[in-house]
Formats: sequence, C-alpha cells, structure tokens
Amino acid sequence: MNTAIPQEWIDDVRDIPRLVRAIYACISGPAGAPRDWARFRFLHRPEALSLRTVVQPDGGTHAQVFTQDRYIEDVTPFFAANDFHEIDIGHRIERFGQVAHVWSLYEARPAPDSSVLLKRGANSIQLCFEQDRWWVVSTIWDNEREGLTFDLW
Repeated sequence: MNTAIPQEWIDDVRDIPRLVRAIYACISGPAGAPRDWARFRFLHRPEALSLRTVVQPDGGTHAQVFTQDRYIEDVTPFFAANDFHEIDIGHRIERFGQVAHVWSLYEARPAPDSSVLLKRGANSIQLCFEQDRWWVVSTIWDNEREGLTFDLW
C-alpha cells in the first residue's frame, strides 16, 4: 500500500471489527467538527453504496440510496449543527472466503459517554477482501422505532 496512507488506516482494513469501529469514528464528533471523510473513503470501494430506510409520516418506508459523495453531502449540514457519536454496541460477523457480512447494532449519543440516547439501530455491512485488505461494498441501516426493536441474536 502507498506509504502516504496512515498506518492506522491500513490497520483498519486488515481487521473486520477494527474496520467497523473506524466507520463509526469517521462519522462521529461534536457539532461543527470536521469528519474524517478521507478515511471514510479509504474504507469503501469507490463504487460502494449506502442505503437508509426512511420512515414517512404515514408510517410507510422507502429506501434512500447514496454514493459516498452523496452521503457526505447529505449528512454534512446535520453534523455541522449537532453533536453526534455513533457507537457499535455489538456485532456479529459472518464470513465465507473473500466475502463477509457484519450486523452491527449501534447507539447514537451527543458524546460517547453521554446518558442521552439519540437513537439506536442496526447496520448491515457487506465487505469483500481484495488486494490484501477488506473493503466496504455496501451499508444498509434502519433505526429502532415503535414496533421495530433489536431482534438479531
């Protein structure tokens, strides 16, 4: 790998649990603090997609799909105005050869040690191993809400 890449990033993509923690670290921080989008992009294949489940006022849902750039554009105003720390509170990894799937349960709080819970949910993270490293290929998530609670394991 390129020597200009920080060793921490290289270590992130060689270990699945560490990669999951790195994803959360990239999007977490106090209001107005810059997020580490360069590291975020390094963790993902260039064509990686993210999908958020959006709940409509009538209770129906639809999927909102993002490229990496579109996701960054979408969340930047929120992160500029809000303290937001997303934390992996438990995960399950399933792997077959060069493919892995991670179910990661998360909590979002204004600060990592805050007693205030902003939301909880689950991320489904798909990974592939290529070129001596793990790549995030896609992430799909949904937030816990009335009638939808953690029941993964």
